[in-house]
Amino acid sequence: MNIINKKIQLADGRVIEIETGKLAKQADGSAVVKMGGTMLLATVCAAKEVKEGTDFMPLTVDYREKYYAAGRFPGGFLKRESKPSDYEVLIARLIDRPIRPLWPDDFHLEVFVQVSLISADKDTQPDALAGLAASAALATSDLPFGGPIGEVRVCRIDGQFVINPSFSDMERADLELMVAATEENIMMVEGEMNEVSEHDMLEAIKFAHEEIKKHCRVQKELMAELGTDGQKRDYPHDENDEDLRKAVRDFCYDKCYALAKSAKPKHEREDGFAAIQDEFIATIPEPHTEEEKEAYAAKVAMVARYYHDVEKEAMRNMILDEGIRLDGRVCNEVRPIWCEVDYLPCAHGSAIFTRGETQSLASVTLGTKLDMKEMDEVLIQGDQQFVLHYNFPPFATGEAKPQRGVGRREIGHGNLAMRALKPVIPMAPENPYAVRVVSDILESNGSSSMASVCGGCLALMDAGVKIKKPVAGVAMGLITDAERPNDRYAILTDILGDEDHLGDMDFKVTGTADGITATQMPLSRPARDVCTSWAR
Repeated sequence: MNIINKKIQLADGRVIEIETGKLAKQADGSAVVKMGGTMLLATVCAAKEVKEGTDFMPLTVDYREKYYAAGRFPGGFLKRESKPSDYEVLIARLIDRPIRPLWPDDFHLEVFVQVSLISADKDTQPDALAGLAASAALATSDLPFGGPIGEVRVCRIDGQFVINPSFSDMERADLELMVAATEENIMMVEGEMNEVSEHDMLEAIKFAHEEIKKHCRVQKELMAELGTDGQKRDYPHDENDEDLRKAVRDFCYDKCYALAKSAKPKHEREDGFAAIQDEFIATIPEPHTEEEKEAYAAKVAMVARYYHDVEKEAMRNMILDEGIRLDGRVCNEVRPIWCEVDYLPCAHGSAIFTRGETQSLASVTLGTKLDMKEMDEVLIQGDQQFVLHYNFPPFATGEAKPQRGVGRREIGHGNLAMRALKPVIPMAPENPYAVRVVSDILESNGSSSMASVCGGCLALMDAGVKIKKPVAGVAMGLITDAERPNDRYAILTDILGDEDHLGDMDFKVTGTADGITATQMPLSRPARDVCTSWAR
């Protein structure tokens, strides 16, 4: 066995260890991350061939906690771990978001990242180590991953920033952020705060990034020892036709620009963009022989890829050059808002919140202690007095498909809205009631989680819950010129779904009139010095 062990020392003397070469050696990459008595095993495996028709990065990230890690039996009759809990799903999302943008655009092999908690002491929070563990496993592989990354929890406790605090210290924190980054770039920020200022939040992110740089440097040392910092495995690349790429741009760019500037509603705009692509495909000669049919199918697949780039370029240039957005707004303009409370006559509290083409129907139910959610995780037990559930049915975007349970996205959006409202909701003994907020998204064109915050706040007030202050939320976007990011950029207020998809950042922020209560920022690509971008 070629066992390699690396150590990262925190400022307070605690040590994080990264070990590889001992466990799970048949995986493409594996690593164990240890801090105190807490140990996480991370593995990564990639398929050998691309599935036919795959034109995206098929990445799956799972996080699971073994009850034996803390010397406990799982609950229920089976006494066996089963499907992931909401808590495990949320941690999987914390791992997924920073590593997903760091793959080559033409890498389409299926990749599975599995992180398991295999030992747990009672005062070390494993979620703060999960992103590091996944990155370390990827660093030991020959996959073309653009990391390494580090991920830490930063809290402000008694006025001082602390990295990866214990469970017990967390009780005194007024700011909690999970920050993920490469050595150069911020990749993700998520957390909750007790009405802190923008300046304090930015200082926390900078503090976290300095620690993350150390984590990345240690992983690079590990890669150098293993030799995985050199030649990466070859993989099937996309076929390209530069003449076809130019033809698509020449035919489609002006039409895409004109449609983007027309300020049409979402579905009309989507149909219009699809029609432009179909117009170009109609110029390609129809196939007759089997050989021609294969070539035609390959060319149509290339057209779809090139056309997406043209549509993206037209929309971004329109915003950067003219300051005009897809729905006709200027960059700092919020869509029209209308609200209504007491809409559901039999609910304890209800509200409709509509912003542009995004609509939330929020309801509140009050109950007794017996109605509180019971938490029975490996390291977290107890009652949860306040819960918020977010539902996103297919009809919200006009899709004709069945609804099959709750997805990871719904769990994540509900958690963000819950964290946004939690600081203003009175808890026991002042408020003895269990409180459940449900946000049903009835229409969606961007910022539905922020609509859930606004609608949920209105519904809480309608139910008579004595919240400390009203809370609202908005999603901000960033579009930059890759060649001149400091000179040519646009910051967008209240982004649309297309501006999220085609832009560089989706920065959700919630708060009262006096400070920030929650934030989430996944990036579609690494943002160099994103703190500076925000400060603009």
